[in-house]
Amino acid sequence: MEPGRLQFSWISSAEATKFVDVVRSVTDAIRALGPNPHFVKRLPKVA
Repeated sequence: MEPGRLQFSWISSAEATKFVDVVRSVTDAIRALGPNPHFVKRLPKVA
């Protein structure tokens, strides 16, 4: 797995605003990395 694709954060159930901020920042970071080439399905080559 590429660095940056896995992130951990400790958030209390009372910290709704922090949850939203963390989800947005993680989503932005993952989108910036683009598709993970190791998990992209490739079609078989046709002879």
